[in-house]
Amino acid sequence: GADAVLVKQVSLADVQLDLAGKSVVLGSVSLSQPAISLARERDGRLNLQRWLVPQAPSAAAPAQAASASHAAESPWRVRLKDMLVEGGQLRVADALARTGAAPDAEPLRFEVSKLRIGVQGLQWQGERSLPPARVQLAARVGAAATTREAAAFGEVDWKGQVGLAPLSASGSLRVERFPVQLFEPYFADRVALRVVRAEAGYNGKLGLRLLPAGPELSLAGDAQLGSVNVNAVGTGEELLSWQSFKLAGVKFAMQPGGRPKLEIGEAALDDFYSRLVVTEQGRFNLQDVAAAPVAPAGAASAAADPASAAPATAAPAASAPPGALPLEIQVGATRLTNGKVDFSDHFVRPNFRAALTELNGQLGPFRSDTREMATLALRGRAAGTALLEISGQLNPTARPLALDINAKATDLELAPLSPYAGKYAGYAIERGKLSMDVSYRIDADGKLDAKNQVVLNQLTFGEKIASPDATKLPVLLAVALLKDRNGVIDINLPVSGSLNDPQFSVGGIIWKVILNLLSKALTAPFALLAGGGSDDLSVVEFRPGTATINAAGGSAIDKVAKALTERPALKMTVTGAADPASEREAFLGAALDARLATEARRDAQRSSSPAAATASAAGASPAPAPEDRLRLLKQVYKETEIPGKPRNALGFARDIPGPEMEALLKSRIVVNDDAMRELALQRGIAVRDALIAKGLPSERLFLAAPKLRASGQGEAAWTPRVQLSLSTN
Repeated sequence: GADAVLVKQVSLADVQLDLAGKSVVLGSVSLSQPAISLARERDGRLNLQRWLVPQAPSAAAPAQAASASHAAESPWRVRLKDMLVEGGQLRVADALARTGAAPDAEPLRFEVSKLRIGVQGLQWQGERSLPPARVQLAARVGAAATTREAAAFGEVDWKGQVGLAPLSASGSLRVERFPVQLFEPYFADRVALRVVRAEAGYNGKLGLRLLPAGPELSLAGDAQLGSVNVNAVGTGEELLSWQSFKLAGVKFAMQPGGRPKLEIGEAALDDFYSRLVVTEQGRFNLQDVAAAPVAPAGAASAAADPASAAPATAAPAASAPPGALPLEIQVGATRLTNGKVDFSDHFVRPNFRAALTELNGQLGPFRSDTREMATLALRGRAAGTALLEISGQLNPTARPLALDINAKATDLELAPLSPYAGKYAGYAIERGKLSMDVSYRIDADGKLDAKNQVVLNQLTFGEKIASPDATKLPVLLAVALLKDRNGVIDINLPVSGSLNDPQFSVGGIIWKVILNLLSKALTAPFALLAGGGSDDLSVVEFRPGTATINAAGGSAIDKVAKALTERPALKMTVTGAADPASEREAFLGAALDARLATEARRDAQRSSSPAAATASAAGASPAPAPEDRLRLLKQVYKETEIPGKPRNALGFARDIPGPEMEALLKSRIVVNDDAMRELALQRGIAVRDALIAKGLPSERLFLAAPKLRASGQGEAAWTPRVQLSLSTN
């Protein structure tokens, strides 16, 4: 009922027909304003096919086939000297454009208008190769006039030659503002995207031949894809856009049985935007872009009956080496101008959003058949505050990826990252800045070596957040341990591994290193305090039986004092300890030495030397010589009441050897838990005073109750000590 073919005028001139010689010559053919309405219906048939009247097979069919076979031996000769089509129009309605569409869905409609075709010298004689015809074609392609997108149209202009045996075309092609979005239904089932707008263009040479072995194609010119706007299916949010993507000096060649080759002189992407989203389910939005491919019509039946599937006539695709790209690529240079990447994370509460803006840079020449890398330089801004700089070398086509780059980001504000801190650390972030300096290198064997230098400046946690995903490790203590006196945390997170290992994950390794740091804050905080050194700074050693710090303990105090000075947020608890069993003899000896020292000071005070008395009172007198010690020992022995002290016949205490006097004096010294607890307390006081003397404020030092070690408790090689512990409150 609807008009399928319309034409205002058809004009034929200089027509020569020779039936016996099977020859037709058309001197001139002119079509004025032809219009064709082409429709593909739900059953897959074209509306023009319905004009054909099906004919029942007859007994004459074999004879007709034989006659046709004989006729094929001498094909017709057709020659068209000149043809002109003016004002042509082709309207297309395709009900099967979108696979799986509802039966009542509106078909895809587009039209080719203002069609002008000029042909000169077209010849055909069966399979015989003849000189190609000169062809000129110009048209507009756009939405059908009945649709609301009628304003979207592109222009196509072709000048060149066309051959019929084999079918071929070569010449100049110009395409401007071709509306890609109109033909989205043909590829919509392969990607979960909606192309709102995209205008394609090309200006250059094109050559195509359809050979029995497969197609042969060549391109040489400039291409572009501009005014691109792509939305996500379902949400309708803008996913990708750019103003212009130009490819200058494009050369493409494809031969039957060979790998296609693509060469691009320069690629330029201007004013581009990308939206990256982590959904509420924790999925990355780009994971859902690729949709499952839909089997073409007839695939199911072919699968059920493989014998019914007709063999393909095209040549098999050229096999690329394992892991290589399906085509060879060579790019002269790539330039990025004014880019923006908008990142949103809906998986955390509250949601996090940040952007990479002012992205500008370039990538030098690279090729797919080598691991030679191109120079990379990219600059931009992160989250509106941090400066981003990436430099190095890269070849994105190499397998495995060829990479040797350095990236720096400075002064990224940490407060906006508070949703992540609350979820995984259990605390909000009040303030702070982040700077990163990373370097990544991938070798030809897939080995990755990476360094991640992370600097956190003035990281300050706020209120505690109740999060089931938060770590139970001491985050605040770890941060306080890592901070220096200026509030700066400077850590290096090295990563190494093989990209060929399917279990290898850069992010997983970095997270593991971070968890190890937090675990160390709980199990070995002084290892972090010492910067990873082997010294155990949690213990200050003493001389057995005394409250005198030995050389190793003095060294530990120096290091602890320096480390605490650099970390003003830390507080320290000092716990003195003593062992009544293993330190008994040393305690007795030290107590006796203390009495002898007291007696020596008395002697010095009774002497006539004021300087000696002052030095003695200050405790600066050296250890007494053996003869002086024996003298002091006798004086102390004489003044000490000792039951059973040896006496002479007159009842006076008689002289006995020094060791015997020491033994009797030690027997009068009380060694019980109270005495040892006092010793432990004095040790704690000694360490506290030593740290204060090093400049640490007393309000950061706390003295804990002394502890006694039960005999045989803990490690066998126990040494007299003070135990140190760290905290933030």
